[in-house]
Amino acid sequence: MKLVDLSCTWTPDLPVEPKESIPKMIYWDHKSKVSIDSYLGTFPGLKEEDLPDGEAWAIEGMQTGTHTGTHMDAPYHFASTMNNGERAWTIDEVPLDWCMGDGVVIDATDRPDGYVLTAKDLDEYFKKINYTLKPGDVVLLHTTAQTQWGNEKYLVTGCGVGREGTLWLLNHGVHAVGTDAWSWDAPLPLVAKQYAKDKDPSIIWEGHKAGREKAYVQMEKLQHLEKLPHYGFTVIAFPIKIKAASAGWVRPVAIFND
Repeated sequence: MKLVDLSCTWTPDLPVEPKESIPKMIYWDHKSKVSIDSYLGTFPGLKEEDLPDGEAWAIEGMQTGTHTGTHMDAPYHFASTMNNGERAWTIDEVPLDWCMGDGVVIDATDRPDGYVLTAKDLDEYFKKINYTLKPGDVVLLHTTAQTQWGNEKYLVTGCGVGREGTLWLLNHGVHAVGTDAWSWDAPLPLVAKQYAKDKDPSIIWEGHKAGREKAYVQMEKLQHLEKLPHYGFTVIAFPIKIKAASAGWVRPVAIFND
């Protein structure tokens, strides 16, 4: 069995998020006052000289958001309703069987930044790779975004999938999708520029908003999609259960059987 980790490493201060969302982290190593004081306080009577090599435990503190790093968006992130009027699920309500299935990669690295994939694009692509989507498939979008991982350009690199393309996938029985870009939609700053020109609000977050019509989940900030074939592997991606949250961190894995 071969495993491919499809998640990014949660890294503080990495500028792959908008400035207000860049995560922070505090590290307390084995000899820090915080670690030693909490360790000694847990075991009354224990003295610092009793600690092996003067070390307690290592602990960390985090300041982050649920959409930081590789994560899964719940239907509640897209809108308060799903399936044309039902109450939208939060991440702790997403069915686990939606979070695993046969993986399929859409290689869209030939598309320019800001391009919005349509139903026609997707239909032609799957015919090209000779694959027929089936219910439960997990569809992963491979873009050029990973070429800019680690710097601000990541936020404006890669293509996305619009409302029409997203619904095309969902109508084939797909419940879970993912992308190695910052967003399932085209990069939002590029969408904002287009909106400034034509003032058409329908282009804003249109892929996400497809969830108002048909429920689905999506993963963002995936990595290593270039290591995967078009199909022939399984994806398992269970999100962290956070009460009433719009997203949860996830560590998706592609599994190949020998």
